Amino acid sequence: MGTRHEDDPAPYFETHIFVCGNRRPDGHKRGCCASKGSEKIRDYMKARVKELGIKGVRVNQSGCLDRCEEGPCAVFYTEGVWYRLDSFAAVDEVLQKHLIEGGRVPALMLAGDEDDD
Repeated sequence: MGTRHEDDPAPYFETHIFVCGNRRPDGHKRGCCASKGSEKIRDYMKARVKELGIKGVRVNQSGCLDRCEEGPCAVFYTEGVWYRLDSFAAVDEVLQKHLIEGGRVPALMLAGDEDDD
């Protein structure tokens, strides 16, 4: 993994949130986040971050994050924390707990890959 160096410029954003926007053909065995509403989730999250005045955060749409079965999903970097965000209420809870309060929402977090040997 990369490590920030002392002489690196300051980060442009403190947190990048990538919301999966991948779309697979209907009936694909893995499904996709877009068919589960991820685009509306992303749009809502972007608007809420702005409404709440949360600074240093960028909400982006990503391509496939390879967690299709668990979606709609998002990952928060630099922390590397993954969430399943299937409702606007879930977005509001994560924004409040994770970004505003600096905590986590364990009930919405996706587990890490246990096969990272």
